[in-house]
Amino acid sequence: MLMQSARPLGELENPAEFIPRHIGVDDADEKLMLSVIGEASRRALIESIVPRSIARASAMKLPAPLSEAQALLELRGIANRNKVFKSFIGQGYYGTYTPGVILRNILENPAWYTAYTPYQAEISQGRMEALVNFQTMVCDLTAMPIANASMLDEATAAAEAMTLAKRSVKSKSNTFVVAGDCHPQTIEVVRTRAQPLGIEVVLANSAEEWDKALDGEFFAALIQYPASSGWVHDWAPDVKRIHGKQAAAIVAADLLALTLLVPPGEWGADIVVGTTQRFGMPMGAGGPHAAYLACRDEFKRSMPGRLVGVSVDSHGNPAYRLALQTREQHIRREKATSNICTAQVLPAVIASMYAVYHGPQGLKRIAQRVASYTAILAAGLEKLGWSRSQMHHQTAFDTLSFHTKDRTSELQARAVALGANLRQAWGEYTCISLDETTTRAEIELLWKVFAQDGQALPSVADYEKGIEPLIPQELRRTSDFLSHPVFNTHHSETGMLRYIRNLSDKDLALDRSMIPLGSCTMKLNATSEMIPITWPEFAHVHPFAPRDQLKGYEELDRQLRDWLCQATGYAGISLQPNAGSQGEYAGLLAIKAWHESRGQGHRNVCLIPSSAHGTNPASAQMVGMQVVVTACDANGNVDLADLKRKCEQHSADLSCIMITYPSTHGVFETQVKELCDMVHAHGGRVYVDGANMNALVGVAAPGEFGGDVSHLNLHKTFCIPHGGGGPGVGPVCVVEDLVPFLPGHESGGLKTGPVGAVSAAPLGNAAVLPISWMYCRMMGPEGLRQATEVAILSANYISVRLKDHYPTLYASPNGHVAHECILDLRPLKETSGVTAEDVAKRLIDYGFHAPTLSFPVAGTLMVEPTESETLDEIDRFIDAMVAIREEIRRIERGEWPQDDNPLKNAPHTAASLLKGEWKHAYPRGAGAAVLDERRHAKYWPPVGRVDNVYGDRNLFCACVPMSAYE
Repeated sequence: MLMQSARPLGELENPAEFIPRHIGVDDADEKLMLSVIGEASRRALIESIVPRSIARASAMKLPAPLSEAQALLELRGIANRNKVFKSFIGQGYYGTYTPGVILRNILENPAWYTAYTPYQAEISQGRMEALVNFQTMVCDLTAMPIANASMLDEATAAAEAMTLAKRSVKSKSNTFVVAGDCHPQTIEVVRTRAQPLGIEVVLANSAEEWDKALDGEFFAALIQYPASSGWVHDWAPDVKRIHGKQAAAIVAADLLALTLLVPPGEWGADIVVGTTQRFGMPMGAGGPHAAYLACRDEFKRSMPGRLVGVSVDSHGNPAYRLALQTREQHIRREKATSNICTAQVLPAVIASMYAVYHGPQGLKRIAQRVASYTAILAAGLEKLGWSRSQMHHQTAFDTLSFHTKDRTSELQARAVALGANLRQAWGEYTCISLDETTTRAEIELLWKVFAQDGQALPSVADYEKGIEPLIPQELRRTSDFLSHPVFNTHHSETGMLRYIRNLSDKDLALDRSMIPLGSCTMKLNATSEMIPITWPEFAHVHPFAPRDQLKGYEELDRQLRDWLCQATGYAGISLQPNAGSQGEYAGLLAIKAWHESRGQGHRNVCLIPSSAHGTNPASAQMVGMQVVVTACDANGNVDLADLKRKCEQHSADLSCIMITYPSTHGVFETQVKELCDMVHAHGGRVYVDGANMNALVGVAAPGEFGGDVSHLNLHKTFCIPHGGGGPGVGPVCVVEDLVPFLPGHESGGLKTGPVGAVSAAPLGNAAVLPISWMYCRMMGPEGLRQATEVAILSANYISVRLKDHYPTLYASPNGHVAHECILDLRPLKETSGVTAEDVAKRLIDYGFHAPTLSFPVAGTLMVEPTESETLDEIDRFIDAMVAIREEIRRIERGEWPQDDNPLKNAPHTAASLLKGEWKHAYPRGAGAAVLDERRHAKYWPPVGRVDNVYGDRNLFCACVPMSAYE
């Protein structure tokens, strides 16, 4: 037998092994796909699609790819540069335990983290039940009638509450009063949001200033409860004064504390906001964490964010769906009151499951333990000579603040020397916050920090028999909460495990099938990318720890920013925005501040093409810009003649234009450089929406072809999972002269320019940044370029394969599309009565999440396959679409009636097919829609088509007994 020739060691090590694992199409598949499209090579295809005028002149300067094991080893070295100290900083971030059954089966489970936003209700029943649990939990703990399905962070929620109050109350004032004892980062984000809207923020740092502010005119006031210093106060009389001014009382409340404290709803609060971080989500240097917003029932139609409600399906059974969607920015556009287009669904699910697992008694026990430890800490400090008179206030739940004067820095240093962090506040105060993870040893460590040298220390054992909490008797909660069975049933691990599995089985996520959503880029979230997010060095770090303890995060942040600059062609990037919408907002703030720095603050006109994503006009409205819509031509391109007229008309006041590239219609517009030059000639800047960056990385860079600002969606192009609708990261990228106007963060010690914080934490959702780092590190420059090219290849293959069944609405003159294609289903309504929604629901029967429905054109489906999908899965989707078209032809031929056919009755549940007499015009087997069960296991939707109108007319957004486990 002949010996095989020896191969070089470098080939055997194969550092680029991850690239073909990420990209689903191999060389043989690519050859076949190109033959279908009619192109000789992938290079020829790309050159025929991407305009040569914008093509990259040189490759991205990124490190060569590493294998999965090598990349994890390198990232471990970076993680080890972080110092995991015990943080008693508080300020909205606390140590917590994630129950193992939740950690393994939700946070680390692709059935949960790869799901998309629940716009297709029938295949999202599991995660929406978890979100209804979240809403119920928030309503119960705050004693408010309605709550949304999560917000980005507590500071953003407070800013959204401010604008909600402004549009909801009778007061005509532009003044917003903020108690000085709110968390500093909340105050900063509120100020950032208020400035461009002309809202005056009055900060009341003393009782005298607070009384004076409440005697004046204002439209709302913000209170922290308990206060940032730990103070627990009865705000009921103040709320009466606020209401006397026809203003709104906004309370930022700690949910764990509310298990013991009288909830804000019981003393008249109008809006309550906060974070659910301490309900099982690690600190993660600031995120992701699910914030919440609850409000009076009268405010519900102006409430920002998503809201899950209960409706009925086609069989009359209860079913969940997103409620009151006409409130959302993508529909309201320039009339939007918020640009929030994502939530923090995965962290919200974890928080709700934390409450389900512990139940009301478990949560109360955790809170009582924290409160008891706080009282023990205070008693021991008093024994050491720190009198109660030195405390900022003598009431507390979990935080003590002492007036330490000139010893403040010394105490900080002593704590650090013992591996702990304290918080310094207002220059002369030291704050100590306890949490669920606090131990007896840590209480004694704190006493050691505050003791004089040689002073005898108390012992926790001295207080073992119990000590009275520092919560005033009149503020102790007496009302029940979390009484619904779901919070009182699943306390064993077996019960909890099965409940979680029962919910995930109802949903379709990427672990089951392709999610071909145009504009949303549902690509592989590789396991090796996900592993680092639960490493203690990343997970258990406080965002406001001393900077020398965050060296690993600083290096991660720097490297990722450098790589993203290479991918986009920009000079500077901030990773602080924790959603794409916030990246847009930060980019427009940078443009606005740049104009103001040049004495041209009057420039406030933002040109936006009619095809733009809804966040664009919403973001422009939020920074106080005037939106002027520009026309698109018959091919979906920006109408340059109309743009020229609008530029000339508004030349003196032109601030910017916002475009999406490739266009929202899935085409590379050939005149994008001319567009940029035209706007620049009139003194404006060009904002290029990064939603479609998956068609650009490695082949073209917006910072090179004329863009001044872009945001990226790391939860799209750079592999952070969608998580059922969040978390996300939306970095803002700018050219050189706009770098000084990137968002700062005074609370985090990072304020350098005129623009303040846009997120609560300096690095935003820092804990998920390792995902994008791993993706870039394992792909390298050539892998990233190949991913872009294969995404374009796959979209064109689908467009060509389906052209005889569903024509592509927009394409280049040569018939090609970018990384997505819009299938035109509008003629079908006249010939068969079938709508795009019917096709979307019928795809569920075939085991697919529908493509993007009726955006950007009503009556169409926008399909984006991404580079991660295998040819077999792409062909399975095509086969399903062809099969559906054949069903439509049967309707067109009159074989099935227009009002009783598999599409109109889709999706079909197993129960609907198996039970009782079959009275439909088509056989049961046709309803089941099984193409080839050997090829792919059948997915059975848990509910029939959901009635959206019924749900809005009969709005109900809290728990109902729907699960077999309740």
